[in-house]
Amino acid sequence: MKFFILILAIPAIAAAPPIVRAQSHGTPHEHHTQRDTAFSEMQQRGQNAMGVDQYTSAHTFEALAYGGRIVLQAAPTDTAAVARIRAHFRLIARAFARGDFAIPGFVHAGEVPGIRVMTARRKAIRFLVSDLPLGAEMRITTRDKKALRAIREFLAFQRREHHTGGE
Repeated sequence: MKFFILILAIPAIAAAPPIVRAQSHGTPHEHHTQRDTAFSEMQQRGQNAMGVDQYTSAHTFEALAYGGRIVLQAAPTDTAAVARIRAHFRLIARAFARGDFAIPGFVHAGEVPGIRVMTARRKAIRFLVSDLPLGAEMRITTRDKKALRAIREFLAFQRREHHTGGE
């Protein structure tokens, strides 16, 4: 009798993993859709924060020996976006220098890695903005080892979240 019950239970057990997987982690398609939705929502928040279409503009987050740089450039035909990018970079450079990283927190809907240390060590970090033909760049520089690690952590997170390549 016990053997018979075990045989009946096997089909139920075999059927359970997909149901459990769908409830706890989602199917691969659901996971991909959730990731796409989260990315799309981040892109919308980025557009709200920066005033620039995130799909037609191009971000670069580059680690450098002394810190790194963030570049944002608009499509060549969008001269209004170029002006908004330049204004946005000047705004965030001043905010970052004060230790105010609210905009990245808003765009990413949460705490961004590296920001706590960058805030605490803001006096050891420089945020330098330069215009580029299609936008602007901000160089983030320091000689402080802890700040440098935080800057690199911040930039690596940005690369991953914005799907710009690299790490």
